[in-house]
Amino acid sequence: MRAALRTLIRRFVRDNSGNIAVIFTIACVPLITAVGCAIDYSRATQTRSKLQAAADAASVGSIAKASPAFVAAGSMTSDGSIPAGVTDAQNIFDANRANLTGYTLNSVTPTVVKSGSTVTSTVAFSANINTMFLGLIGKTALTVTGTSTSTANMPLYVDFYLLLDNSPSMGVAATPADVTKMVSNTSDKCAFACHDYNDANNYYNLAKTLGVTTRIDVLRSATQSLMDTAAATETYSNQFRMAIYDFGAASKTIGLRALFSLSASLSSAKTAAGSIDLMGVYGNNDAYTADKDTQFSTVFPAINTAITTPGAGTSAAPMKYLFFVSDGVADEYNTACSKPTVSGGRCQSPIDVSLCTTIKNRGIKIAVLYTTYLQLPTNSWYMTYIDPFNQGPFGPSPNSQIAQNMQSCASPGLYFEVSPTQGISDAMNALFKKAVADARIAG
Repeated sequence: MRAALRTLIRRFVRDNSGNIAVIFTIACVPLITAVGCAIDYSRATQTRSKLQAAADAASVGSIAKASPAFVAAGSMTSDGSIPAGVTDAQNIFDANRANLTGYTLNSVTPTVVKSGSTVTSTVAFSANINTMFLGLIGKTALTVTGTSTSTANMPLYVDFYLLLDNSPSMGVAATPADVTKMVSNTSDKCAFACHDYNDANNYYNLAKTLGVTTRIDVLRSATQSLMDTAAATETYSNQFRMAIYDFGAASKTIGLRALFSLSASLSSAKTAAGSIDLMGVYGNNDAYTADKDTQFSTVFPAINTAITTPGAGTSAAPMKYLFFVSDGVADEYNTACSKPTVSGGRCQSPIDVSLCTTIKNRGIKIAVLYTTYLQLPTNSWYMTYIDPFNQGPFGPSPNSQIAQNMQSCASPGLYFEVSPTQGISDAMNALFKKAVADARIAG
């Protein structure tokens, strides 16, 4: 009996026929756990990616150009939170996760704030994803978090002060064809449509009868077109304000004249621009000014006083741009004239750049549209006093001293010269867009 028991024990000890199954079972536990962990983590990663995409959409969408936050920021006079943006960000986040399941959202925290000219939206979230396999090792849920931040630059507020030269020289015919028509129909072969109040048959009236377009006519319509361009360009209804000035209605009241006071009503500015017209004079050798009707040395200090201190481009402190349109030649009393004077201190010369420098030194940008002073070879006065500084090295040229001084008057990148075939309207609109782009960079 004992012998049989010992034999049975020895057989049991030597028997290993079930070892593989046992070892495999034991080995499967960590293997299955590892595979299960990978599946749970993969689900968590996919869910987090979808929630992150929802947060990205919310942060970007809540400060889009037409968003409630962007609109609200435009009317804010100080920095701070934008409640409308917070609500919008929450709604966008919720809409983008609407069909997502398999998780529990712990929190979502949108913040939308304005700081200076920048609007920033941040959307942070936290969520739990229930596990299937990690529960075997006591991990019943995974927590995922994410944050998305987007910024948008608000459009800058800019005040434009239009200084329009309406002196008699702006009565010159606008194109070579118009010049020819005026010369052919005047006894003294004059291309100027002089607006002489003392002569009912003045050349101003003649130009209208002949259908001749003068520079002042083009300037009038171009300024009106500019208001349409500004209205189409602005993001906020009060982003751009306009003021319109000229050199006076008549020689006896010469000096800076406000045709339209600074206002955000661009439609009203367009209406006011319809009154832009050539300055009237009183006979040849005008009794009031002796034909000295382009008095830059008086007008520029006056417009400098009219322009208030420039700001950083906020609604409370707009940037300031002087928009100067002229043929660039002064005609005024100036004994310190850089060119030979005519008589009694009468000075006809390219604009004195120091007048512009004084304004630019205040942080005011100057955009200059130079309406090219066309050659008038049949006009003896022009040939004697203007032509000498309206020449380049090889004849009439953009390198003339008039053009050079006008370009020096302008802030960098804000100079435009109008050729006879180009048109003032296109040039004014192009210069305006350059000024707006410059404001974005400067801001």
